[in-house]
Amino acid sequence: MSTVVTIIHIVVCLALISIVLLQHGKGAGIGAAFGGSSQTVFGSTGAAPFLAKLTAVAAILFMCTSLGLTVLGRQQVKSTIMQETRPPVSQPAPAKPAPAEIPAPPAPAAPGK
Repeated sequence: MSTVVTIIHIVVCLALISIVLLQHGKGAGIGAAFGGSSQTVFGSTGAAPFLAKLTAVAAILFMCTSLGLTVLGRQQVKSTIMQETRPPVSQPAPAKPAPAEIPAPPAPAAPGK
């Protein structure tokens, strides 16, 4: 299932990139005023409404497939090579020896005697 959603996600991603690159920038109209070509592939009005709607649809599909992949990724069981091994048997800690008596330091000698 996640493979199908991943393939759809990649196709939608490539389509979204293509659609955005097909659109004219904000300054595209100024080029036509100074002798640029006014003929376009989509006619004299351009394809702004169609490409804008297509961009919105592709963006919504992209977000849905992104969320779907996130949900599918969290549901998969993570496998590990350590499944067959058992945890180590807890052994009692070795007994620590009792601390040795530390003799008190000798009293300092009295000065001047």
